[in-house]
Amino acid sequence: MTIPSDLKYTETHEWIKMHPDGSVSIGITDHAQDLLGDMVFVENPTPGQHLVAGKECGVVESVKAASDIYAPLSGRVLAVNIDVETSPEQINTDAWGSWLFTLQPDDPAEIDSLLDAEAYRAIAEADHH
Repeated sequence: MTIPSDLKYTETHEWIKMHPDGSVSIGITDHAQDLLGDMVFVENPTPGQHLVAGKECGVVESVKAASDIYAPLSGRVLAVNIDVETSPEQINTDAWGSWLFTLQPDDPAEIDSLLDAEAYRAIAEADHH
């Protein structure tokens, strides 16, 4: 299982990529798309919306199940990925490259509380047993 070491993770299977300007991109992990199967629908938060860490902010749906997306950090939504909304199957082919939305965190230090690749790997592997 490939888990990029330059990203941060949540226990609810979101990945977080930090950018030099302080913003972050958020997507769902390859493990999550593997569990869900063929993606058919993505509902992102609204640009400008303020998200609270740990709260539901969107939905991804597959042919098998719907899964909530949780905000990994509190902050304001800067942009959403329209391409993924119109072609959700991109998440299946490239989960690590298919960001859902970008966020300007209220407190960048919150990023330090997220999981690193090793901690996330332990969670993902526990799912398989």
